[in-house]
Amino acid sequence: MQHDSLQLPRGPIMADISGLTLTQEEKERLCHPTVGSVILFSRNYESTEQLQALTAEIHDLRTPPLLISVDHEGGRVQRFRQGFTQLPAMHCYGEMFDNDPAEALQQCSTAGWLMAAELLELGVDFSFAPIADLETGVSDVIGDRAFHSQPGIAAELALSFMLGMRKAGMAATAKHFPGHGSVQGDSHHMIPVDERSFKQLSDNDLVPFRVMIASAVEGIMTAHVIYPQMDEQPPTFSKYWLQQVLRKELGYTGLIFSDDLSMAGAKMAGGPYARAKAAMDAGCDVILVCNDTPALNEVIDGLSAEPLALPGARLDAFAPKIQMATDLKQSANWQQAVDSVRNIA
Repeated sequence: MQHDSLQLPRGPIMADISGLTLTQEEKERLCHPTVGSVILFSRNYESTEQLQALTAEIHDLRTPPLLISVDHEGGRVQRFRQGFTQLPAMHCYGEMFDNDPAEALQQCSTAGWLMAAELLELGVDFSFAPIADLETGVSDVIGDRAFHSQPGIAAELALSFMLGMRKAGMAATAKHFPGHGSVQGDSHHMIPVDERSFKQLSDNDLVPFRVMIASAVEGIMTAHVIYPQMDEQPPTFSKYWLQQVLRKELGYTGLIFSDDLSMAGAKMAGGPYARAKAAMDAGCDVILVCNDTPALNEVIDGLSAEPLALPGARLDAFAPKIQMATDLKQSANWQQAVDSVRNIA
């Protein structure tokens, strides 16, 4: 039975869901005007068939469809495993670059394309990748997720991965602005502090972001880290970082995602709605509220009472750009990409 889906512009909240299919309560929540996108986790994945059914169910709720995201960088951060190619940790490409830069960039682009193509085929619109943080040997939460310790090399590899994603038709998100690689703490559990000066950040951590902004990266995700030399607030809640540095000085015009507002690193801004409001006031276009349904409901209720700032075209840019004509796994490109990624892994 064909029904007309709800006509509704995409709102600023990125919501999560609990299981392998949608509950009635989740369907209603996802049809709320404040919601515009969905993030999936390992708990939402059982098989490629189940994922395809789930993404179709989510896309059918509204027009334009809600956009579906996942953290699927490779290495330790890859939510879907069985039925997907296991991508290596990104620092593998950094090690390869030290011996053969041209080969590393080529392989890195192939990995970006493969990651994107496998997700798009099953109805996942985008992955929060690539990571633009530097591997400094300090941060356990970043560590081998980063491409390299040298800003210029990390920038080249992140750009290469992004261009691979783009070739498959997927938008990219550079994270975690302005750089999470030089702090020890894990912002999932605490609020790390980075005592460096703006010049130190600018000469190092901001380099990959600049390079990706110059190639029109569609998204940037904030870090829940405090840089007290510049602002008491982490970038997620900081007009200084988002308006002054990112928009004005770096000339960025794409979408700003908050990192998950349920993380411990965000709790300094108050309760769930206070955090959401602070992030949006600072300049975040899309706010993530994950793994805490009461918090998600509070944010939806709070934003319902406000004039709603819609992410508009900045979020629309995350809709897939290419419709795949053939079954991916029948294509020679896919087979070659899988072989080359497996050789590295």
